[in-house]
Amino acid sequence: MGPGRFQDAPFDLVASVPAGTYRVIYDGIILFPVDVTFDLIHRRGAVDTMLATWSQTFEPLPNGVYRGQAFEIDQPAPAISFEDGDQLIYRYTGANSQSMMSYVPVGFPESEGGRYTQVILPR
Repeated sequence: MGPGRFQDAPFDLVASVPAGTYRVIYDGIILFPVDVTFDLIHRRGAVDTMLATWSQTFEPLPNGVYRGQAFEIDQPAPAISFEDGDQLIYRYTGANSQSMMSYVPVGFPESEGGRYTQVILPR
């Protein structure tokens, strides 16, 4: 993800989610320095409700090594009272980079290192 661009990963909810801590694993390959804002969003129809947001500055590994770097965070968020059609959206937005491809989520852990992106809901 690079400057001014965002990517959404939607998940169709099937039940309510209690208030609590979401564990987010967002390992990535960092090609260029970049600031990324991450959001967890509850989408109901055309209405988005922000559940949690955080930002991080990423730096590439030295010597042009392109391997997955481990990133993980716990984010508190309010409860979601489920209605049919609700979605949980994981969004990441890039800023302050020289490239449109600066933060790349790990897609192939076996060859890239790191872990797949995961959002683990509170229980």
